[in-house]
Amino acid sequence: MTEEELKDLDREVKKLKRVASEWAGRLHDLVEDRLPAGWQELPEISQGTLGACQAWAAANARLQAAQKG
Repeated sequence: MTEEELKDLDREVKKLKRVASEWAGRLHDLVEDRLPAGWQELPEISQGTLGACQAWAAANARLQAAQKG
């Protein structure tokens, strides 16, 4: 992997971490402010949070592997 590709992957990891943090914030707000009345929002927000965290974890694993090799 070239230095430029490594930088691009690092930027992607940072972006995905920000997105995952935003989803986590939405989940936190739901739990703190709107439950139990907002229970209908749970599936959408939890799935979004899970997906964002999985995307970050996959990109981070690729970055870690690229930095080692």
